Amino acid sequence: MGLFRSCLYLSVFYMLQGSNASLVQLAHNGYEDIIVAINPLVLEDEKLIQQIKDMVTTASTYLFEATEKRFFFRKVSILIPENWTDNPQYRRPRHESYQHADILVAPPTHPGRDEPYTRHFKDCGEKGEFIHLTPDFVLGKKTAEYGPSGKVLVHEWAHLRWGVFDEYNEDEPFYAATSTKVEATRCSTGITGQNRVLHCVGGSCVTKRCRVDPQTKLYEKDCQFFPNKVQTEKASIMFMQNIDSISEFCTAKNHNQEAPNLQNKKCNFRSTWEVISNSEDFQKTAPMIVSPPATAFSLLKISQRIVCLVLDKSENMAIHNRLHRMNQAAKYFLLQTIENGSWVGVVAFDSMAHIKSKLIQITSSNERRKLIESLPTEASGGISICSGIKSAFQVLRERFSQIDGAEIVLLVAGKDSTVRNCMDEVIQSGVIIHLIALGPDAEGAVTEMCTKTGGSHQFASDNAQNSGLVHAFGALAAGNTDLSQQAFQRESKGLALTSDPWMNGTVVIDSTVGKETFFLVTWNQRVPRISLWDPNGTLVGKFTVDINSKMAHLTIPGIAKVGVWTYSLQAKATPEVLTMTVTSHMSSSAPPITVSAKMKKERSSFPSPIVVYAEVQQGLLPLLGANVTAFIESAHGQVEVLELLDNGAGADSFKNDGVYSRYFTAYKENGRYSLKIRAHGEANSVTRSSRHPLNRALYTPAWVVDGKIEGRLPRSAGNEATQTTLESFSRTVSGGVFVVSNVPKVSSLDMYPPSQITDLAAQPDGDQITLTWTAPGDDFDSGKVEQYIIRISGSLLDLRDNFDNALQVNTTELLPSEANAKETFAFKPGNAADENATYIYIAMQSVDKSNLTSKVSNVAQVPLFVPQADAVPDDSHHNTKLSISTLVLSGIGSVAVATIILSTTIHILKKKKHASESETEF
Repeated sequence: MGLFRSCLYLSVFYMLQGSNASLVQLAHNGYEDIIVAINPLVLEDEKLIQQIKDMVTTASTYLFEATEKRFFFRKVSILIPENWTDNPQYRRPRHESYQHADILVAPPTHPGRDEPYTRHFKDCGEKGEFIHLTPDFVLGKKTAEYGPSGKVLVHEWAHLRWGVFDEYNEDEPFYAATSTKVEATRCSTGITGQNRVLHCVGGSCVTKRCRVDPQTKLYEKDCQFFPNKVQTEKASIMFMQNIDSISEFCTAKNHNQEAPNLQNKKCNFRSTWEVISNSEDFQKTAPMIVSPPATAFSLLKISQRIVCLVLDKSENMAIHNRLHRMNQAAKYFLLQTIENGSWVGVVAFDSMAHIKSKLIQITSSNERRKLIESLPTEASGGISICSGIKSAFQVLRERFSQIDGAEIVLLVAGKDSTVRNCMDEVIQSGVIIHLIALGPDAEGAVTEMCTKTGGSHQFASDNAQNSGLVHAFGALAAGNTDLSQQAFQRESKGLALTSDPWMNGTVVIDSTVGKETFFLVTWNQRVPRISLWDPNGTLVGKFTVDINSKMAHLTIPGIAKVGVWTYSLQAKATPEVLTMTVTSHMSSSAPPITVSAKMKKERSSFPSPIVVYAEVQQGLLPLLGANVTAFIESAHGQVEVLELLDNGAGADSFKNDGVYSRYFTAYKENGRYSLKIRAHGEANSVTRSSRHPLNRALYTPAWVVDGKIEGRLPRSAGNEATQTTLESFSRTVSGGVFVVSNVPKVSSLDMYPPSQITDLAAQPDGDQITLTWTAPGDDFDSGKVEQYIIRISGSLLDLRDNFDNALQVNTTELLPSEANAKETFAFKPGNAADENATYIYIAMQSVDKSNLTSKVSNVAQVPLFVPQADAVPDDSHHNTKLSISTLVLSGIGSVAVATIILSTTIHILKKKKHASESETEF
């Protein structure tokens, strides 16, 4: 129960919010507007606030030195839960919220999992989403396992801000080095230690020398690397920051390019310092001469939600049935989206503003109905956005003297050249502006208000069947409210009916989200016939019909039956537009399945692609095997459908992490595009993975002290390899807006190359090497390429930096498959490398029909030698100082099957000077 409640709160705070949720700014070498948010489930403890301050202060000094006196933490806000006791030091947040949090102090994802980690699912050099620290870690209870909290925070900050990766690998803890030795995966190799197997039974522990696996020629599964407690090596923070001597990042000079870690795999074998040095932060700063100032902290406490609807009723709303559609969506917001306890007011504007309702606190359905009655009923006149906003300020200040953090939901359908007249006042007010742009002509300058006040940007076209306005209002749930008060959208479907009057469909209700299930039907002309059946086939209830608003709704009392619900709508007019929207609230203590969506960036200039992401989770655990579809609607209502994938190829950086991704290039016009995501899963086809997250601080189970291994409390296994099969589910969410410019009216040119291959793998097979990878497409990850270019070398740097001059493999018989298929190809290495080579390195490119080439793939490698195991004699012994209660059983983790050694019969030939002109022969 406690774990489930933890996941409930955590999952809402971790839902993706916009393309850049962080508000962090870098000014004069100091990071400002960092938000550290304390989860509401964390027990009230003033010591925690002080420990956060101490951790960040220490981290600031450590960061300053680690970055060669270039960066530090200048201003940090600590977000305190609403359920904690009031304190005169606490202020109301302005733009700070959980959805903008950079560091979350929250319960562990699983009991015993206190590992600090960073949610990062993008490419090398790109910012992550947030850092997760547990209360026990912040309070200093996990220092022995992970190191001082300040040093760990710098490790995680490097993930978050600069997009670097870990330099260890628990799946591949050992590798065959060019020294012909089996080495531990680490950076730098100057970190010393012992490779041992630790086995404990009945309170007695035994250490043994590691044996070599006859298949992989590397160490057996249970072998671990135990570092010496006393070291002199200073690098690297991204390997093991808890070593006392570690104070630097690995540089090009000491970076270990051979280690099979994520840093090498994702960053093209560049060191962490090289990636940091190429960051925007680094490029616009210089080392400081003086010491940085102390970090300044602000204590902010979450409080009740205050919202004012500011709705356009100008003549722009008189076309395309906009006013009715706006009122339908606003009523949906007031009935379903806005949370109990919130204060809500309503302002309408044309050439002047009209206060329709002062702030009313929602405590029952009566207040909701009263607010609905205040919605505008006529559309006419000019447009003055600033008048509407200033009247909203009046409404807010009449009830509250301090309006920091209050929200304005601004719906705009027309252009207003005077909007910048109030821009500065809005930005200085402390109010958050959420923009809903309706139609292709909605004023674009208001977007700046959203960006600078931390608000969201939504868009709806004039195509009613796409339900854009309902989605836009439904996306405005509070960023600081737990999931128990939020409505989950199950279905959002619309049809423009001409000859066939029927719109039929089904909705899946799962066991976690079925309370107060709400069905909403809208139409354009006449009330349709509405029928709804539960999973048992029983006809359900009578809809409440609102003739004036052209909508009908029905709430299933209590908890709806689990299973497939069926609906049937029959139009009574031709033509007609019908829509069906279904939402539910949480119905059990189990964490609900959630879907969240975002784009890689909010603005793009043709032909630059947009990457679409959707994260599917239950609690904080990723869901694998879901069917996830993106619906991308242009300013004039054209919809492109895109299947998103979690295959670790193309736009998707990591396979099976619950983040489904795809490139979008089908631009039809300039202007706004809205994103909607639909995810569903069939029973027994979707699984919940409980493996440890990537990008986390390394857990150290034991140290080598005076030649002997000394351990500590074991880490909980946490069922890291388990996957749980789930029931059927369906979810629909809004993913916000992106804006595209410079789209040509007519273009016959092929502007998009194939995507980079990122999962190339190589294995020896007798006297051949077998390659596997995921097929790219003609346009990034769609379509089919024309051919592949495969090259090999005995030098990693030569292949990486001079790919076109490396030896080319004959690929005449290699016929490409459709994008996202699994490709396999075998070849004999032949003239692979010079006689001193210890590895064969392999990389490839793909070429499309327009002769556009992809980026060079990741580099796969195959050793040309049998690695030598540790020569230290077997020193197996019982260690009476070690016991089951004080020593870890699993440590760094299991060894994944590594590259099998090539047959020793492969004859290495001298590489010719002009190898680039030749090809291997079979």
